[in-house]
Amino acid sequence: MLDLQNMLRSDFYYELPQELIAQRPIEPRNASRMLCLSRSSGEIVHDRFYNLCAHLRKGDLLVLNDSRVLPARIYGETEDTHSFIEFLLVEQRGDLEWEILCRPGKKARPGRRFTFGGGLITAEIAEVLPDGNRIARFSCREGWNLFAALDEIGQMPLPPYITEKLRDKERYQTVYSNEVGSSAAPTAGLHFTREQLSDLENSGINIAYVTLHVGLGTFRPVKEDRVLDHKMHREHYEIPERTAELIGRTRAEGGRVIAVGTTSCRTLESAAALYGKVVPCDGFTEIFIYPGFEFKVLDGLITNFHLPESTLIMLVSAFAGYENTMNAYRVAVEEKYRFFSFGDSMLII
Repeated sequence: MLDLQNMLRSDFYYELPQELIAQRPIEPRNASRMLCLSRSSGEIVHDRFYNLCAHLRKGDLLVLNDSRVLPARIYGETEDTHSFIEFLLVEQRGDLEWEILCRPGKKARPGRRFTFGGGLITAEIAEVLPDGNRIARFSCREGWNLFAALDEIGQMPLPPYITEKLRDKERYQTVYSNEVGSSAAPTAGLHFTREQLSDLENSGINIAYVTLHVGLGTFRPVKEDRVLDHKMHREHYEIPERTAELIGRTRAEGGRVIAVGTTSCRTLESAAALYGKVVPCDGFTEIFIYPGFEFKVLDGLITNFHLPESTLIMLVSAFAGYENTMNAYRVAVEEKYRFFSFGDSMLII
């Protein structure tokens, strides 16, 4: 029995063989396996993602995160000595100012300038933050804007557990991605194809979108032994009017609200915690969802398999139940499911 007041990070540990960490996306997208978990009984059914519609009902609502990953890793050189530098853009702070990670950090002193892509992008360090991150001020060659330049020369900021080079940048984007700003993909949505989304809507399943820009904090390990001592990272979200209306209508008509991904879940539950229900809004969230959390919006969750001892497996445990979740992960390992960003899917209803 999990002690909700004294939960330990180690309570959320499981053994994962290295070979089960997916290094490349499956083709086609929706051919991934799908472990279906019942919240009420703990029963597990094995299926494929292309059969998702068979597990849903007419009138259900899928809420997807339409954030698009910024190709935010760029390689360049110091303007004076032409020595190597790597930047990773983390969060926009102003019109052309970004918080960045860089290496080697000793080269990135305030006032020092760098060039990327043969001068397509230039940057100057404006400030060194207390945690070692920098604030950089960017400019681009005439006729270019920063986002277009990053599309041209930037690399996808793949998670550290993916060691293979990604051949097609679009495979680390959802097919419905639209709002540029994430440092990592909302990976539960990587399984959808455009055709499957169309088929779902034709079957009476409603689709709505929120935006939550995923920060690199999503990969930050929980370091404190006591779960309640962990401090969450901050992420920006937005809920449009149509989505809020669809959620209200779905609940009124007896349908189920199913979040596609932990990011959509955090967005909806953040709004409900703040306003009592989902309303059109935008802001920043640091919500930490762990066992004992009372969900106000979700009836279902589509998600991938997450790292041991991570805030994401804690969120899943809060929704599906701790024992159900840890048992499902044991089964997934035994059945050799593929794990993490390019891995298989899990449907919890």
